[in-house]
Amino acid sequence: MNIRQLEAREELPLDLLLEADPSEQLVRSYCADGYCFVAEKQEAVIGVFVLIALDSATAEIKNIALAEPERGKGHGKRLVLVALEEARKLGFTAVEIGTGNSSLAQLALYQKCGFRMKTIDRDFFTRHYTEPIFENGLECRDMVRLDYRL
Repeated sequence: MNIRQLEAREELPLDLLLEADPSEQLVRSYCADGYCFVAEKQEAVIGVFVLIALDSATAEIKNIALAEPERGKGHGKRLVLVALEEARKLGFTAVEIGTGNSSLAQLALYQKCGFRMKTIDRDFFTRHYTEPIFENGLECRDMVRLDYRL
């Protein structure tokens, strides 16, 4: 698997980005302001993450997604670790990530990668998305924010 920054002339892998965030408008907005990286296997995009600056010291992994057939093979962990390294190269000293209260596998993955829980933004998803989101039999309502010190 090769991970590289997406070039400005290249199209966003919207199919993957929308798996992690169902709002195309929001996805396009933060991708325009951030750094989009793609993971490729045999020249096909199988994963993506987007880093944005929250301030001069802190980056956020705003979106991270992996194609369904590639899950469970350690690629998600590799994407997270490469995102941390890219943030370090860009001069950040901390990285944040947010996920839904119903995203159980993601919460476990981020903690396995060294992230610590920071805050909970209650009703984030009900405030920012018009359609309810369900995952793992739970309504996704709250944003769980985690951070990692580089």
